[in-house]
Amino acid sequence: MDIAEVAKVSGLPASTLRYYEEKGLIKSYGRNGLRRLFSANVVERLALISLGRKVGFSLEEIYEMFTPDGPVINRELLLAKAEELDNKIAELTAMRDGLNHAAVCKAPNHFECPKFLRFLRIAGKNRVRQPGKLKKGDL
Repeated sequence: MDIAEVAKVSGLPASTLRYYEEKGLIKSYGRNGLRRLFSANVVERLALISLGRKVGFSLEEIYEMFTPDGPVINRELLLAKAEELDNKIAELTAMRDGLNHAAVCKAPNHFECPKFLRFLRIAGKNRVRQPGKLKKGDL
């Protein structure tokens, strides 16, 4: 398959395929003119890369899973990533519930609603300081 076919089948732009090849995640076996050629199993490999990226694995972590004999997936790493996802799901669920409540809250002002104020306190505890931004008192 040439790079255009792989891009079409995988839904990934050719630039991403070239980047993945540069990083050693996929490998072409030759060229047809200027176009890189890939074996048909590259589509499965790209699907595994896409799955890994969607669940939060870095490209480096994904790279470590690929061996000359095929993918070797670290089960402990999978369990750790699953736990991270569970925590993120819980956080997103709480945020969704808070937003839904705020949308239908009967309080005349959201700052008079105890449930909304609790939502704000939780959100405030989870905020991350932006790099390069000064906090009050940093001066």
